[in-house]
Amino acid sequence: MSIPNEALQKLVQEIETQAITAQREINVVKAAVASKQRDVRMLELTSTEVKQLDKDTKVYEGIGKMFVFAPINRVQTRLASETAELKSDISSLDKKLHYLETTHKNSREHIDQIFKSSGR
Repeated sequence: MSIPNEALQKLVQEIETQAITAQREINVVKAAVASKQRDVRMLELTSTEVKQLDKDTKVYEGIGKMFVFAPINRVQTRLASETAELKSDISSLDKKLHYLETTHKNSREHIDQIFKSSGR
């Protein structure tokens, strides 16, 4: 059973488009993961610095163009929750990255199979 060349070309183009789209999304997801990991490191460094302060030290948080006094425990709680949220985002992005890499790999394998089977 042989597939006409036009149908084969259309199939290859669709699979190639899917592979290119997956590759683009992989690059976007990798950039997002790197950015979030950088943010996590910054939050962890800030948290470490805040933990070393005395309990009676005045701490200020930046809000827009001004700074507002905030108790140390509230700052530590905010830093911890932001860090946990970013780590959760990184985890879901890693799952998406795995899916996209699998999709890209499968697309490439399908294209190779088509070329090998049509070459016979």
